Amino acid sequence: MIRILGVLAAAVCLAGSALAAPAQPTPDAPELAKLGPYKVGVRSIVLTQAAQPDVLDPAAAKGAAPLKDRRLPVEIWYPARPAAGAKAATYRTELSGERPGSLVAFTIPGLAVRDAPMVKGRFPLVIVSHGYSNTPVVMSWLGENLASKGYVVAAIGHHDPDYSNSRGFPEPVMHRPLDIAFVARTLSARIRAGDPALAGADASRVVLVGYSMGGYGVLTAGGATLDPRAAALVPGGYLKPFVRGGARQGDLTIPGLKAVVAIAPAGMRMSAWGAEGLAELRSPLMLIGGDADTTVGFKDGIVPVFDGAVNAQRYLLVFQNGGHALGLVPAPPQANSALWDFQWFEDPVWRKDRILGIEAHFISAFLDRYAKGDESRAAYLDSDVTLGATGTWPAAVKGYGAISPGGAGAVWKGFHRGTALGLELRRRAAGS
Repeated sequence: MIRILGVLAAAVCLAGSALAAPAQPTPDAPELAKLGPYKVGVRSIVLTQAAQPDVLDPAAAKGAAPLKDRRLPVEIWYPARPAAGAKAATYRTELSGERPGSLVAFTIPGLAVRDAPMVKGRFPLVIVSHGYSNTPVVMSWLGENLASKGYVVAAIGHHDPDYSNSRGFPEPVMHRPLDIAFVARTLSARIRAGDPALAGADASRVVLVGYSMGGYGVLTAGGATLDPRAAALVPGGYLKPFVRGGARQGDLTIPGLKAVVAIAPAGMRMSAWGAEGLAELRSPLMLIGGDADTTVGFKDGIVPVFDGAVNAQRYLLVFQNGGHALGLVPAPPQANSALWDFQWFEDPVWRKDRILGIEAHFISAFLDRYAKGDESRAAYLDSDVTLGATGTWPAAVKGYGAISPGGAGAVWKGFHRGTALGLELRRRAAGS
């Protein structure tokens, strides 16, 4: 009877897990997924990028696109000092529904307190770019988690066309890397000017993180130069000045860039960069993908970026049998009644909270090492074990909840026994 009650209690706990803030890792998450020492604040701002071409206007194909101000909402998570008892934020957003032109509203619980005072410090600035037709708060799991560890995280709202709009693709191809570069430069300028809303951020240490189409954006803004042939992806010639050798190629560079993380990045299937463009990536790079990703491709989508970034220290974390939905929060309750809504968020094979814990662990190790200069984090990344299933458990390490200390041939540092199954971690040094 006691055992039955225990199982029922566990089931109730799991059933309610969708209501937990996604930034809070589950017990089976590896070590560095846990929240850091800081409380978290969140504030919303809007940045305006003046006079940008509307590449979806009918006149654009003839080179006569109207110019419009591009208003970019930015959600900023940061280390904070909230008042005692302050209520955490609940994020409200909406994604494209199955019926063309429809929107489905969601709520996502958070840890952050809105507009709480920022902790004084010198915290790296992380720019986050969401996937096609997504919104900033669907990546709140990462923004809040990193902010608790001493990062200022700015997630951009890109205003993509509706997911059903088959003619909308030129919009993110054109504007995604430009948005990222604009926001990074604008926030860096405000930090240097002493903006009190960004007082804890460090403009000399900038990180880019992108998911899906955001992955294309951060790779491009992070140094992968656009192939001249990619200009044809945007009718009217508007992308041409920004391709390799173009008059405005330099507009896509970001001063102070320390690292790039691309989760399930788009780009290869649209021939965005070519070998020459990928070779221009020089900042440390972490790629994350599922080897069953049919959206951007794995062997023809993610692996070629890893192989081609020959001048960057780089890592590739692979979820075996994982698909494309690696970057969003777990499905909120409002997504549980329709398959379309549910599959925005969830993977057919992997538990989403497990995916996010693993990603938070490796992203934290990577950024701590390359943005903060903490070389002790190398032990979490530079293992001689590529397949997680082949690491051996150190005989001297006892206890059900113990974590591996790593080492030659061992389970990756920070993982619990048996929890690296289904994962690969590939790495290559710059110049190889």
